[in-house]
Amino acid sequence: MFAMTLWLGNSAYLYISVAFAQMLKATMPVAVFLLGAAAGLEAMSCRMFLIMLVISVGVVVASYGEVSISWVGVVYQMGGVIGEALRLVFMEIFVKKKGVRLNSISMMYYVSPCSALCLFVPWIFLEKPKMDSSGPWNFPPVLLFLNCLCTFVLNLSVFLVISHTSALTIRVAGVVRDWVVVLLSALLFSDTKLTLINLLGYGIAIAGVVAYNNHKLRKEALRMSSEVRVDINNAEKSPDQEVQIALLPPKEDK
Repeated sequence: MFAMTLWLGNSAYLYISVAFAQMLKATMPVAVFLLGAAAGLEAMSCRMFLIMLVISVGVVVASYGEVSISWVGVVYQMGGVIGEALRLVFMEIFVKKKGVRLNSISMMYYVSPCSALCLFVPWIFLEKPKMDSSGPWNFPPVLLFLNCLCTFVLNLSVFLVISHTSALTIRVAGVVRDWVVVLLSALLFSDTKLTLINLLGYGIAIAGVVAYNNHKLRKEALRMSSEVRVDINNAEKSPDQEVQIALLPPKEDK
């Protein structure tokens, strides 16, 4: 799933702008929620359905406002979104449901070689002929090292957040990052042209994500308060039980 996300997500940048790709990534909470509900990790409700519907409508509006849209790039990006959603859900199942006790570094130790192998096979048939025909290979070593370092830090942070929260939380926490990427790409890249409809649709999608975040915080607060009440009740009952046990007369040996 990780290799699928990298392949399809990076291929999308050949057809669509960075800003529009980030707008399409706003559908990630919808994909993770639906897959999580199918796997039994999330509870389906009317309120959650409405929140996910708001996010989807916002992305549709943002797509309608795109000046030069490429449906090939949209398909690539949505395929990467589905792959990322599946990866996050599987990681949550392995970490929380299946009792896998690997730390973040150990998890990356197993995932990274498998992802590299899965990417190496299509690279031979799809990317390598194009690179050979364009002339000698030229990889700036410093730029390549910084790219690898950023990828390592990103993956490590994802594993840490998922192990302590959930798969959907990692997507909600990336809202600010997505806004920064959209605005910076509009300033740095000449092919990125944001329209008022783009920003309006993306704002609607982000409002849906914020609504989900608020809903989840309330749910977590109620759960924690109920656990605290249960602990208090157990602490109040335990001294009485000990007194009753102490007052019982010892059994006589026959």
